[in-house]
Amino acid sequence: MLAEVQAANAAFNTIKSALKNGRELYDVSDSCATYFNSKSAIARRSNKKKKGTPLQNFMELEKLKKQEEWLREWMIYAGRPGLYDDWLKFQSECKRVRASEERKRREKENSLEALAEKWMKWMGLSVTSLGSLLVTVMEVLNAA
Repeated sequence: MLAEVQAANAAFNTIKSALKNGRELYDVSDSCATYFNSKSAIARRSNKKKKGTPLQNFMELEKLKKQEEWLREWMIYAGRPGLYDDWLKFQSECKRVRASEERKRREKENSLEALAEKWMKWMGLSVTSLGSLLVTVMEVLNAA
């Protein structure tokens, strides 16, 4: 999670300094993508609670909320009219697309073809292991 936190902080600092220096949000779109992808990864990991302590996860998410609040205020007061609302719609669409891709990936993993392929792989390993065991037993019996 530390890598995602560092990436999010670096991207936010780039965004903030660019906006303060008069550049537009679309000028730093790569940093925006990095920031929000990192934020999403941190939130997912925080929900799983496998990385870091619950307090660390909470504090990192709070820091990200504060940064996002700054971006929201900038979009409302310095951006074009309706920019923040459009941004929320865009984020919602991105989340829907990510969820759809994840669902398709899981369906593919659990499909009948994938299960048959896994089964064949394990059967092949089993047959190979059994053959190896039989060869070893035959060698031991012949040596005796």
